[in-house]
Amino acid sequence: MPYSLLGALNISKQDLLNRLRDLDVTSSNLANVNTAGYKANRSNFQEMLNQQLEEGMRLAATQLLPMQGSLRSSDKPLDWAIQGEGFFSVTLPNGDTGYTRDGQFMLDAERNLVNANGYPLVWEGEIPEDATDIIIRSNGTVTALNADGESADIGAVQLARFPNPSGLTSYGDNVWLESDASGAAQAGEPGTENFGVIASHKVEESNVDLAQELTRLMTLQRSFSMSLAAFQQTDAMISQAINLRKA
Repeated sequence: MPYSLLGALNISKQDLLNRLRDLDVTSSNLANVNTAGYKANRSNFQEMLNQQLEEGMRLAATQLLPMQGSLRSSDKPLDWAIQGEGFFSVTLPNGDTGYTRDGQFMLDAERNLVNANGYPLVWEGEIPEDATDIIIRSNGTVTALNADGESADIGAVQLARFPNPSGLTSYGDNVWLESDASGAAQAGEPGTENFGVIASHKVEESNVDLAQELTRLMTLQRSFSMSLAAFQQTDAMISQAINLRKA
C-alpha cells in the first residue's frame, strides 16, 4: 500500500485530534468570559516530521495570556483588583501555594480571608471581630474601621510575580501553579518596581475577547469538517487499494 496514503490518513487523524484539543481550550475561554480575574489560554502547536508516520502537527502546550482585564466597581469591601503585574497568593488544600487574579474575597467561619473556593489568602494580618468596614490601599496595606469610626492598620497583602507568567500551569478553580517555564515566584509590595497596585472595591474582569473566541470557534468547526472529509476519503482510497490487491 502506498506510503503516501498512510501518511495522509495519519495527518488527517492527527489534525482531527488537534482540532478537538483546541476546541477544549476555546470552549474553556468562552465558558469563563464572565469569570473574575480569568486569563485566556491559547494552543501552541508543533510540527512533526520523522520516519514514524507522525507527520503533521501536535498540541505542544497551552499558554496563559496574562494581559490586564478591565476593572469594574463593586460595593463589596473585600473585592480587590490588581492593576498591573502580579497575582494574589492562596493556600491550596494540599498546602501548596497557588496564584490567582481573582480578588473577590470573603470571610469564612474562622474570619480567614478566602476566595470563592475557600482557599485562604496568603497575607500578614487578621480581620478583627469589631470591624465594620475593610479598606485596602494601593500599596497592599489593609485598614479596618470599627463601630466608633476609628481606623487601624491590620495587615498587608503582598503580590507575587513571575519572570514568565505565560508559563504558569493551570490548577483549576481559576488558580495557577508555578512551573519551570514560569520561573520562581517573586513576592513584593504592590506599587514597587515591576509590581502592580491593588484597587479597593474593584473586580478585574476576564481578559477573554468574546468576538475573537467566537471567530476561532467557527474556524475550528470548518477545519474539523475539512480534516474529517480528508480522513474519510483517504480511508476509502485505502479500502479500494486493498480490494484491488485481493482481486
